[in-house]
Amino acid sequence: MEESVKSQNEFNETQDDLKHIIESILFTMGDSVEAARIAAALDVSENTVKSVCNELMDEYKEKGMNIIELDGSFQMCTNSKYYESLIKLCHVPKKHALTDVMLETLSIVAYKQPVTRQEIEAVRGVKSDFAINKLLEYNLITELGRKDVPGRPILFGTSEEFLRCFGVSSVDELPVISSDKIEEFKEEAYKETALSDPGAVTEVPV
Repeated sequence: MEESVKSQNEFNETQDDLKHIIESILFTMGDSVEAARIAAALDVSENTVKSVCNELMDEYKEKGMNIIELDGSFQMCTNSKYYESLIKLCHVPKKHALTDVMLETLSIVAYKQPVTRQEIEAVRGVKSDFAINKLLEYNLITELGRKDVPGRPILFGTSEEFLRCFGVSSVDELPVISSDKIEEFKEEAYKETALSDPGAVTEVPV
């Protein structure tokens, strides 16, 4: 009986130590850290790391800091509830302003990634250079490499900053988008071009 209690205490101490170590790692690193990388450093399984991180996420829910999951990685960050106070202190903008055009472009990247500039424009029906460049500048999308076709166009996908801004841990958590919504994007893009330059409007590709 005594040996059983002792073993249980040793297990709890080890689990607590592991939790404190992972907590320290996330605080020190600042950026997101892959669960596999933590597991390799601590010589434990990746599932153990994820389990401990999930416990920490629950413990931090009502604190000034949060621990969030970003596509298999974990990060310690400020609780968004207190961000307004930090803005007043640091005098930094809360978020980049996203226009409807940028949101449409970002939605297409999120749901069709990896996707090329030409494929984005085929959906929107208009040139999207400005929106894509702004989303890259805001670090909401990132280059994923090049497509293995003639010309080798750049492939775009969403970034960790995108997951962070929209409060999801993976693109798998995004709501399902209907084909009707994509058609709405095309129609809005068509109207946008008609308003800005009536002579430049071409038929929206289907």
